[in-house]
Amino acid sequence: MARQNRHNPLALAVLMCLAERSMHPYEIASTLRRRHKDESVRLNYGSLYSVVASLERRELIAADGTRREGRLPERTVYRLTEAGLLEAQDWLTEILSLPVKEYPAFEAALSFLPGVAPDVAAGLLEERALRLEGELARTVAVRELLQRRGVPRLLWVEVEYEDELRAAELRFVRRLLGDIAAGSLDGLDWWRSIHDSDGPVAVPPFDGAQSGEALTSVA
Repeated sequence: MARQNRHNPLALAVLMCLAERSMHPYEIASTLRRRHKDESVRLNYGSLYSVVASLERRELIAADGTRREGRLPERTVYRLTEAGLLEAQDWLTEILSLPVKEYPAFEAALSFLPGVAPDVAAGLLEERALRLEGELARTVAVRELLQRRGVPRLLWVEVEYEDELRAAELRFVRRLLGDIAAGSLDGLDWWRSIHDSDGPVAVPPFDGAQSGEALTSVA
């Protein structure tokens, strides 16, 4: 797989499953779900079969016969090729070692925050904070269950990482809400002024083009 094709983590998940043993796509999906890896990798059967076909075209995996289970139809079993093993190792090494710019939807929404009125934004952010608190409580329970069952931390470090991200986001959202409520958020008066009238609002640039020029110069 060429470097530019390393855009779908599901492909890496398939390679890593086949590094254990030969499997058919349904078995790969079942393995990922049983291990809760579908919490970290977006998984649906349509995408999975497309990924498997792509990996086979690139000779990173190869058909390894068929298997029938019970009364189910025969399924093609795939094995990892030597090239696939090298690709999986190189891809994983790259992801672990090289930070890359990602584009979370929440970050995009924050960049256009003036598009809604301050009180509306505060309500929406409060709703987000409550949901984050609920998700954190849920994953804390999951982590405690895994620990009680003796599952090594190595096998669920991604859950710990996700918790850290949620906790950091929750701190940020709560701090932003506090600044809005206290009136201490720089630019708040301008933000309020553009939403004084009823109806849809076209957001003007802050103080002409100065803010845009400032951001450009920083970048």
